[in-house]
Amino acid sequence: MKISVFGTTLQAGVLAGLMAEFGHQVSWCLNSQKTLNYQDEQVNQLIERQAQLGFLNIVDLDQLNLDQDVYLFSLGVTELHIAIEIAQKISLSPFIHPKLMINGSTFGLQGTEKLKSILSQDYWAYLPDVIQEGNAIQSFTQLKQVIVGVEQEETQNLMSELLRPIFQLQHQFLFMPILDAEFTKLSISGMLATRISYMNDLAVVSEKLGIDISNVRQGLAADTRIGATYLSPGAGFGGENFSHDILTLSNTVADMGVHSHLLEQVWAINEQQKEVLFRKLWNYYHSHLKGKTVAIWGASFKENTSSIQNAPIHAMLQALWAQGVIVKLHDPQALKEIENMYGTRADLILCEDQYQAVEHADALCLMTAWAQYWSPDYLQLKQKMQHPLILDGRNIYDPAYVKSQGFAYQGVGRS
Repeated sequence: MKISVFGTTLQAGVLAGLMAEFGHQVSWCLNSQKTLNYQDEQVNQLIERQAQLGFLNIVDLDQLNLDQDVYLFSLGVTELHIAIEIAQKISLSPFIHPKLMINGSTFGLQGTEKLKSILSQDYWAYLPDVIQEGNAIQSFTQLKQVIVGVEQEETQNLMSELLRPIFQLQHQFLFMPILDAEFTKLSISGMLATRISYMNDLAVVSEKLGIDISNVRQGLAADTRIGATYLSPGAGFGGENFSHDILTLSNTVADMGVHSHLLEQVWAINEQQKEVLFRKLWNYYHSHLKGKTVAIWGASFKENTSSIQNAPIHAMLQALWAQGVIVKLHDPQALKEIENMYGTRADLILCEDQYQAVEHADALCLMTAWAQYWSPDYLQLKQKMQHPLILDGRNIYDPAYVKSQGFAYQGVGRS
């Protein structure tokens, strides 16, 4: 098939690369951008390989031959207007309809319908964006079932054929009406967020009772009815799409005249959790933080991405700066994004080396569980730090071992 892909999301890159790899002729429209580099090297390599083989071509919208078999819209949460402009341009092109139109964008409920109203004579499908940063290709190809929103049998047949190389068994497809699929996508994010917030709520109780939340987590994970995913307490979740889904779901429920105390609490717990390390630091120093230096390891909302959208780092920085604290920050990928957002300021020192960040620090706060942070050189930390205090916002360290190295240690939900 001849496939056009619109958008620069990670989903757009993954699907453009995969469709090309399986023999389709893919035209990827990046508008003014000629190249795109993701933080996921596996995705970059897939794209580069298919471009060299000639199955994937990166083009301008003005250069694109709009007479294609499949059109995939995969744009960001704030780019609905761009998707509408593209749909309007396609609608003016003199080719024979119907064509297969796929909305993979995170626009919330009725997002597909807004595009469908412009190209009403085409076959429309909704393919939820389930791509996970740091594990992009596998997060799609290893799905047990792929959710697809369709309204017509012909659309279902076309989607089955398009995705057949990846999902070869019929039971791997979960077809449902488009609106149902859009709501399911939001509901999945809401459920995952609920698990995280529940664990963070339990962590607060655990600390007060002298219970190690890591033991509780292992016990919950051992129950096959619950499982281990999204049960890690910490400094709060972030991410553009994830946060957008939860707020959209909450607003949708509210618009229907229903008051959801659960969703409100899930969001409130998460926002409070973003300051959990600051509160621990405040209590440790008995509110005397002015003039102190705090090292932070990690700024991105999760490891293996440079994205700081809705990340806990923002609440942490604002709270520390309000108390007159100097922050020394290291992150393997997100320093540029932090600099772009906060600019140059005397109380923010961006460090290219993680051990540079801890020099003369009164505390080290771990915010993101990057692999390079898991086994630090404790001797070097102790030599460089002003005071040996580690606040572990992701519970990646063994408290007993850290304390045996001469550090004061506090995790989330751990005594």
